[in-house]
Amino acid sequence: YFFLFHFSLSDTCFSTSIAPRMIVDALFKNTTVSFSECIAQVFSFHFFGCLEIFILMLMALYHYVAICKPLHYMAIMSQRVCGALVAVAWVGSCVHSLAQIFLALSLPFCGPNVIDHYLCALQPLLQLACIDTYMINLFLVSNSATIYTVSFVMLMLSYIIVWHSLRNHTAEGRRKALSTCISHIIVVILFFGPCIFIYTWPATTFSMDKMIAVFYTLGTPLLNPIIYSLRN
Repeated sequence: YFFLFHFSLSDTCFSTSIAPRMIVDALFKNTTVSFSECIAQVFSFHFFGCLEIFILMLMALYHYVAICKPLHYMAIMSQRVCGALVAVAWVGSCVHSLAQIFLALSLPFCGPNVIDHYLCALQPLLQLACIDTYMINLFLVSNSATIYTVSFVMLMLSYIIVWHSLRNHTAEGRRKALSTCISHIIVVILFFGPCIFIYTWPATTFSMDKMIAVFYTLGTPLLNPIIYSLRN
């Protein structure tokens, strides 16, 4: 529940950085956003999104230790260790977000500054830049997409290891282990699937991209409390 608290907090902040502005824009035909507000949304979007990824990885580590090393669980996952892991997740998310901010601040904009999206993200901003953004987009893909893809692969590998370790358990033991992990697996698939799709494509805004972005920025945070509440 310690990790789940931080995951819920990041989930709430992640959707709150997008949903209120989206609602306001939906109520008015002509919408404008200041550059500072746009940069703030880029920072919060990447910060809390990256924090969610790291917390999901910590929850997978917790499941691995609880299932594969139950006798050493209290020694490995002590309160001090859990606090240090969460602190590293917050710092890592901040470093990732600052890299995105410095990237956005380095772009020259000549106008018209019209974003073909419902939020301020780096890929829509790249289309407004007056310079060739190929190398910048390459950095963007290597930064964000690598985090999403590598984290997803590591999460899947952790569950393959857990499943492999359950071979010698009884059917009841396997059922309890799967019951413990199923909520986390569902959330991981719902969150990582759309993100990997979005960040592995070039900086071109598709109508499908915006629809998928709505799902993982608003739909997934809405579903997460339902998934974990039903599990509890």
